[in-house]
Amino acid sequence: MKTSKSTNLSLDQFINLALYDKNSGYYMKQNPFGKEGDFITAPNITRLFSEIITIWLITFLKSLGSPKKFNLIELGAGNGEMMKVICETLKNFPEHFNSCKFIIHEKSQYLIKQQKINLKTEKITWTQDLEENYREPTIFLANEFFDALPIKQFFKRQDGWYEKFVDLTNPKEAKFNEIKTNIKLTEEKLNFEISKEQNVIEYSPDAFKYLKIIGDIIEKSEGGILILDYGYLNQKMQDTLQAVNNHKYSDILENIGESDITYNINFNLFQKFINQYKNLDTLVTTQKKFLTSMGILQRAEIVSNDIAFSKKTDLFFRIRRLIDEKQMGELFKVMLIKTKNNKFQTGFQSD
Repeated sequence: MKTSKSTNLSLDQFINLALYDKNSGYYMKQNPFGKEGDFITAPNITRLFSEIITIWLITFLKSLGSPKKFNLIELGAGNGEMMKVICETLKNFPEHFNSCKFIIHEKSQYLIKQQKINLKTEKITWTQDLEENYREPTIFLANEFFDALPIKQFFKRQDGWYEKFVDLTNPKEAKFNEIKTNIKLTEEKLNFEISKEQNVIEYSPDAFKYLKIIGDIIEKSEGGILILDYGYLNQKMQDTLQAVNNHKYSDILENIGESDITYNINFNLFQKFINQYKNLDTLVTTQKKFLTSMGILQRAEIVSNDIAFSKKTDLFFRIRRLIDEKQMGELFKVMLIKTKNNKFQTGFQSD
């Protein structure tokens, strides 16, 4: 793998190189999804996941007054499976389907090609730039998007804060090191205090950039963003950096460009960031509570009435994977960011 002129990269620079380098980045040269890849996302486990997202979308649109025109933007659409099912399902609701401008935001040209093959019959546009002047209500969907963004890490030691770097002098013998830093300068850039009562700081600068762009769009033109991702809600941040290669956890510094590098989102940190907006609000729940409250089990029962017993067993096995507390049900969180004047709570009601 080619490195930049500097061989000592901050962690986020290293992850950006490993995942998004044009020639050798993990996401830029292969399809990481499905059995042949390193992970299987919810839309590829069962299409019922994407159907439930569509039903949620329809109820959310009603809270916006069923706009005559709206934008639906998926961030990082993988192999395009979720958008494909959303389009197919929304056709059963022609007033919404005809009102919708379907958009995918994707960095990887390789994945864009895969998406275009999967979505060739649908009216989709692709965009690299989200900073457009969206006048219509805009709804963003982000399923396992934010956990793939490069992160920074800082650790509190006895004599102050240190940032994690990667020494790539010899890429085959890459190693971590730490450089002392003034955390106050980082907080000034972020415009809020991130180090208070923390021993570890882990955040993605790109995530905050996206949240700022999207927050501005929602505040200006209504809409919202639905985020589904690995994450936790603790006030204290944790070191959650990990790599996956061939469906197994691997060393971050081995197989650079061949492994997925990811982390668990601190949704509490996302909430703090959005709290800077006077007119925006957040709701958060677990994937289990979200999907079950939206009726995924009832939908599975209806679908299974017309299929063979073996297929019915397989369907409920897949649903269990999505909602079981020991699998994706608790590990995945679901967050909605919307305007405060919209009192919508479907999928996020308290027990």
